[in-house]
Amino acid sequence: MMNCKRNICQLLFAMLLASPMTVTGATIDNNKKEDVPVADNGFRAGKGTFLLNGKPFVVKAAELHYPRIPRQYWEHRIKMCKALGMNTICLYVFWNIHEPQMDSFDFNGQNDVAAFCRLAKKNGMYVIVRPGPYVCAEWEMGGLPWWLLKKKDIQLRELDPFFMQRVERFEKEVAKQLSTLTVQHGGPIIMVQVENEYGSYGENKPYISQIRDMLRKSWGDVTLFQCDWNSNFEKNGLDDLVWTMNFGTGANIDNQFRRLRELRPDAPLMCSEFWSGWFDKWGARHETRPAKDMVEGIDEMLSKGISFSLYMTHGGTSFGHWAGANSPGFAPDVTSYDYDAPINEYGQPTEKFWLLRKTLQKYSTAKLPALPKAPMPVVDIPQLKLHYAAPLSAATDTMAWSREPLTFEEMNLGWGSMIYDKELPEIKESSMLTINGHDFVQVFIDNKFVGKIDRVKNERTLVLPPTEKGQMLTLIVEGMGRINFGRAIKDYKGLLGDVTLRVDRGDILTWTLKDWRMRAVPDDYASAKKAMDKAAGKLQAADQTPEGIGYYRATFKLRKVGDTFLNMEKWGKGQVYVNGHALGRFWAIGPQQTLYCPGCWLKKGENEIVVLDVVGTKTPVVWGQTKPELDKLQLEKTNKHNNIGDKPDLNSATPVAVGTMAAGNGWQSVKLDKPATGRYLALQCLDTQDGRPLSIAEIYLRDGNGERLGRDQWQVKYANSENEMGNHTGDKAFDLQESTYWQTEESAEMPHLLVIDLGKDMTVSALDYLPRMEQGAPGSLGRYRIFIY
Repeated sequence: MMNCKRNICQLLFAMLLASPMTVTGATIDNNKKEDVPVADNGFRAGKGTFLLNGKPFVVKAAELHYPRIPRQYWEHRIKMCKALGMNTICLYVFWNIHEPQMDSFDFNGQNDVAAFCRLAKKNGMYVIVRPGPYVCAEWEMGGLPWWLLKKKDIQLRELDPFFMQRVERFEKEVAKQLSTLTVQHGGPIIMVQVENEYGSYGENKPYISQIRDMLRKSWGDVTLFQCDWNSNFEKNGLDDLVWTMNFGTGANIDNQFRRLRELRPDAPLMCSEFWSGWFDKWGARHETRPAKDMVEGIDEMLSKGISFSLYMTHGGTSFGHWAGANSPGFAPDVTSYDYDAPINEYGQPTEKFWLLRKTLQKYSTAKLPALPKAPMPVVDIPQLKLHYAAPLSAATDTMAWSREPLTFEEMNLGWGSMIYDKELPEIKESSMLTINGHDFVQVFIDNKFVGKIDRVKNERTLVLPPTEKGQMLTLIVEGMGRINFGRAIKDYKGLLGDVTLRVDRGDILTWTLKDWRMRAVPDDYASAKKAMDKAAGKLQAADQTPEGIGYYRATFKLRKVGDTFLNMEKWGKGQVYVNGHALGRFWAIGPQQTLYCPGCWLKKGENEIVVLDVVGTKTPVVWGQTKPELDKLQLEKTNKHNNIGDKPDLNSATPVAVGTMAAGNGWQSVKLDKPATGRYLALQCLDTQDGRPLSIAEIYLRDGNGERLGRDQWQVKYANSENEMGNHTGDKAFDLQESTYWQTEESAEMPHLLVIDLGKDMTVSALDYLPRMEQGAPGSLGRYRIFIY
């Protein structure tokens, strides 16, 4: 009997070895029923390695985001990743696209994440799922739905009862879609992430524990992991989860894993986000990262048996209103999520692709598959002229009157613009209008443009001319993406708080404006169509807004369809819809000047284009070109902070600290002899460790109790040198991103000076400093002097 049992066990073991799910590449048996458990160990963390069905497995994951890729192109992008040499697809699940209104879930069409995972399996790829609830991803509100903000006292990403109730409901719905697709059930999903980079938000293990418990309850026996930066992962690391690190191109890899190796010497290592490039912001240069550095980092990790996920392998596009914004301050992201990734925004291989494919071939026993045929050619479209079709206000979805101005959220408006009207008092002199307006505010008196107030520039005021009683003040407030990173994600849109007029006649007179009319304008195609249909009839007086601000339309015919890039350089600011599809935001300031229009959204014969321009244009023309324009700025002034009038005279000032930083990577702290109070920090850099241009990744200040001070109000007041072409301006020293840095120009002479306006007087006891994360910390600070004044 024993010999018979042994023979049966040997036969079963041989059958398992022969099963397509047990090979160490990424070949999956597509005929296996997903509801039949697999008789093996699934995917687990073993000693020093991950184990897939009991065999060592190195994860080579490509990050893709299904909402950023037209569904018709999903399979092509997955095949491109496989041809690159990857064995896994990594993806976020975006709460706000799946629950656009509370209790109304959508997992159909473009949102069918289960279908995306099945396509991955069909093409021999495993899947890592990251269901948040928060995802960041330069996505509107970090993936959290805007309607959470209708509850004003809500605490996001905390143990707030309402927030946790909604999270649990969402996570259950995600699990309904995906939990039967784990490897244990014959599907492709090998790991599921718990929350996302929580250490950059706070320290709250009870909260992380509850998210973990929700996922375990809904998903069953699947490997759970959490990711963070090497500088903060211990804050929230749970003992029963796999720990992974996030870092970018050029990082010192041994240093990134040093502390994890000390704490868990036998754990498998994984970089769950190896940043291939970076995201772009309106008004700043297009971000790039060297291909050589990216490939060398992946080569080093694979040579040491370290798993990775390349963020992004293909970034795609934040269509419609889904691009988010970054903080401190307010830095909205552009529509393109090209990310300088190996597969560009429209699915074509780049230099990074070919270099990385060559490297990944070294780690594959089989020849990598050929590249798939592009689903569409790239075509141009001749210039066409659009005609003014309807004013902005004709799309009004909701009108209300209120003593106090209401926010978007109070008006049940997720995205779009709000028109605020208020009759003015008689003021015989110029007055100062003061608002807290999110985000881009245009000011009109009797429909005549007076000026704008731009949150990106931290503007809050505008001088108004003398006014007569009864003149109409109109504020058109466009909301851009909600902040997706840091504590500022609780980001309301519209007018927040009082609107005042102030006159200084020796004594100060202040009017607080009350009794507002508000009109909500959603930024979707349905609203555009409503406006144009209404304009075709007779518009009422209430439907009028300043001329030129609103909807423009044209039709055009195509004999051949293909991907194209609509050039929007002649326009102001707004959204574009083609055949009802929202392409995304444009803004004349750049750097992005074209919008990607997928060929699958075009058709032979007649097509429609509608442009919503909240600023207006003098030349309403559009054309389609075969290459994108992602790096063309059209700014009113430079991004540099070198106005000599802002440079402080430090000759007679006494520094609060003088010294020399140590060489090498990692955080350092300078403790002041005694606390100092002031509104400005001046950091004077006398030299660097290696004689190269100065680079500083992050700066924090600590209060009298040793706690880090908030940086939400920080702004650069002066910097004697900034490498603007590399997007290494002074604000990168406090942008919450350890992989970005302030860097001086090659030709700039020492000493260097960075002056930061802290927003208000602060008491400071210490300064924390982080050099660049690359090997040897190039350009790290040597001798320094610190001033607080």
